[in-house]
Amino acid sequence: MPFLAGNPNLAITPDFQSLVNDAVNNQQATTILANLWRIQNNADKHHWTTRIEGEACKAEAEYRKATEEEAQCQQTLRAEQEATIQEEHKKNKAKYAPIKDINIPSDPIIIPCQYVVCKMKSSDYCELSYFTNSSLEEASCSTFTANEDTLIMLPVSDGLNKWIPASATRDPKA
Repeated sequence: MPFLAGNPNLAITPDFQSLVNDAVNNQQATTILANLWRIQNNADKHHWTTRIEGEACKAEAEYRKATEEEAQCQQTLRAEQEATIQEEHKKNKAKYAPIKDINIPSDPIIIPCQYVVCKMKSSDYCELSYFTNSSLEEASCSTFTANEDTLIMLPVSDGLNKWIPASATRDPKA
């Protein structure tokens, strides 16, 4: 069927009165031509409706396909972003470690005296008495030195400085 230029539903019946010949009278010719035109117009209407429905189905299929492609692209993008985030989490575990919801400790950290810390770092034996409450309290009050024989310069009341062994000094703030 050739492509219809216009909508046959809007077509107007032509005037067949002027097409009459001697074999057929005017009324018969008009009726025959009108019937032929109506039959052809009904066929054109059917083809027109079929074409419009086909175009609507094609447009709907194209829209559905475009929507599915867009959804697929969005899903692929989300998967790539999730993979990137997981890779970033694997690379920087400390950065993405969960933070516990606890208060910041306000108590100072009490460590034993420097002599014991140095012995522990060198993997030497040290007695457990250095870790009792009284020894830890004494260590927090004393000046931190690595060696008991170290001399510390302290100012004296007469404006001079005096050298005192580190084991004999205490923190004046304590």
